[in-house]
Amino acid sequence: MSSWIKNFPVAVTVCDPDGTITEMNEKSAETFKNDGGYQLIGKNMLGCHSAESNEKIRKIIESGKPNVYTIEKMGKKKLIYQSPWYENGKIEGLVELSIEIPFEMPHFKRD
Repeated sequence: MSSWIKNFPVAVTVCDPDGTITEMNEKSAETFKNDGGYQLIGKNMLGCHSAESNEKIRKIIESGKPNVYTIEKMGKKKLIYQSPWYENGKIEGLVELSIEIPFEMPHFKRD
């Protein structure tokens, strides 16, 4: 993982096409500390999710289309952005960005 992203204040989790976690930054390890933090590297993320979530993960990797939504958990609102990542034009896995956002935030329409 590039050095700039190690301390980036957004949780970045990367997996291979089979769902095995290959990289995490510090925010991701902190976010998932109760599940093992950095010890999750090398483990399959599909074992940590529901069947419904696993199906969504598989569809992202198969279709190449991102999955974007917001959640509220433990008093924080987050934007979750899950997207395939590519190497030489081939999908090589999934990247999840988990970004803490304010409950109320401005929205701008720019033409």
